[in-house]
Amino acid sequence: MKDRPDSVLKPYLDVLFERKAEDVVALDVRKLTSYTDAFIIASGRSNRQVSAIGKHIHTEMKKKGVRAFSVDGLEEGKWVLLDYGDVIIHVFLDETRRFYDLEGLWSDARRIDTGQ
Repeated sequence: MKDRPDSVLKPYLDVLFERKAEDVVALDVRKLTSYTDAFIIASGRSNRQVSAIGKHIHTEMKKKGVRAFSVDGLEEGKWVLLDYGDVIIHVFLDETRRFYDLEGLWSDARRIDTGQ
């Protein structure tokens, strides 16, 4: 990711907002880990919405020529993980998000403005 992570994240964020993802947080983790540059964390109100958001991201990013290295959790809809290498997207059901508390785990990461 370049010096402007917010511009790199914009296509991912736009797709998330199209499906009404809630409580979207983006974290710059470049100084904290070597396996990715940013996390985007979002919530859906139901298992169905979480799955729909994950499928929408996967489909729309593929249309833009961006392929995921890995996609997990689409069927259950509790936690969908989409790994795009430099960006990892987590879409949670609210209770699952509170349980894993990724924002707390990565509290040293700089928050990136999502434009929300």
